[in-house]
Amino acid sequence: MEKNYNKFRLFVGSCLALLVTSLTFAMRAKIEEVFGPVSDGGIFGLSKEAIGWAFGPAFWGFTVAMVAGGFLIDIVKTKSVVWAAFFLHLIGAVAFIMAKDKETLFLANIFIGLGNGCVEAAFNPLIATIYKDNKTTMLNRFHVWFPGGIVLGSLLAYLMMDTMGINWQIYIGILFIPLAIYGFLFMGQKIPETERVSSGITYKGMLDATGAPVTLIASMTLMLLLAINVVKFPEGWMYLAVIGAVVVVSAVEALLIRKTSMIFPIMFTFMLLTASTELVTTQWVNALLSQAGVSPMLMLALITGIMAVGRFFAGGLVHRLNPVGVLLLSSVFSALGIYALSMVNAPAMVIVSSVIFAVGVTYFWPTMLGFVAEYIPKSGALGLSLLGGAGMVSVAMFLPVMGRIMEENNEQVALQSIGALPVILIIGFAILYSVYRKRKPESL
Repeated sequence: MEKNYNKFRLFVGSCLALLVTSLTFAMRAKIEEVFGPVSDGGIFGLSKEAIGWAFGPAFWGFTVAMVAGGFLIDIVKTKSVVWAAFFLHLIGAVAFIMAKDKETLFLANIFIGLGNGCVEAAFNPLIATIYKDNKTTMLNRFHVWFPGGIVLGSLLAYLMMDTMGINWQIYIGILFIPLAIYGFLFMGQKIPETERVSSGITYKGMLDATGAPVTLIASMTLMLLLAINVVKFPEGWMYLAVIGAVVVVSAVEALLIRKTSMIFPIMFTFMLLTASTELVTTQWVNALLSQAGVSPMLMLALITGIMAVGRFFAGGLVHRLNPVGVLLLSSVFSALGIYALSMVNAPAMVIVSSVIFAVGVTYFWPTMLGFVAEYIPKSGALGLSLLGGAGMVSVAMFLPVMGRIMEENNEQVALQSIGALPVILIIGFAILYSVYRKRKPESL
């Protein structure tokens, strides 16, 4: 099968598609100040909660596309999802440049989010398929381009907007460069079927491997409603109660109804926390570090630069500790970094704390995907899509909550609130590590 496709070209094209995704994350972190309150130097005068709402579709749109892609990719084929990503990115980039209020910003982020979701839905299983003997390492290398793109976007924001005073719309226009290249690289290429299909695992077998698909989809729907304010909780802690309820109800479906393993729902729940620890914090970096005496965009570049380097060299660490050991260490460093950031104000200590945080969140996303690809391979593309979708919908849910905490209290309280998530993860991954530290990955 390998002779029928160009593995290198597919991998490079996948990386550039993820680069487009990551650039949009860096751009939102910078554009937050452009759309923010006039008193803070903004142009459009939106509140932080309104900006969190307008940014939300980038995450829940991501979730919708990713989950739908997971269910449909083996039916419509990977190639269709690849080109859906390209055209949704194209429309989203144009809409982003034209945004002028919270409604148009909201619309732009819908297309961007859907495009980003299609990237994850298509390319995670593609990487797992073409590198089936080295999944976690290659997924980490693929995901180098997520922090790598944020580094690039952050530095360009600092140079173009902060230093040279270039218009924000020209800055957004950078998206069209990697977009055009990855479109070219995939043009006319043959793309293999997913590993699940080529291994003969049935569609029902894939559903059963996820343990509790009905509960997981229902919980993501509720989180989506919370993200777009159709449902709203008065207290921030109630959002954590939702995550706890997911564990209980999915256990009932997995163990009593489907009579299968609970491991996928557990990883799904952990993904809600790992993704929010990383992405809610970095998406609000401009506001969280506005009084720290350092450039927030340079700090974002530092954090994501460390992440990019760490992911590129992840192979040795993963083989030494196994994926769960890596996730446990990541949780410890993430908690230390966030709580340190909430307590320091000297620029040097802010930098040190940011480095600790960066080391912590480096391996979260790709190693979570790698664990599922290696230890629950029968879940196929759906498993990877549900996991990534869980991460993004949780970020969409927590973004406005974080904005509200900052407006009602301050940045320190907001950081301490998000710091509760990696503390929960330390306990969860410690228990999981005791079970999985000597287990070998499952082969199809």
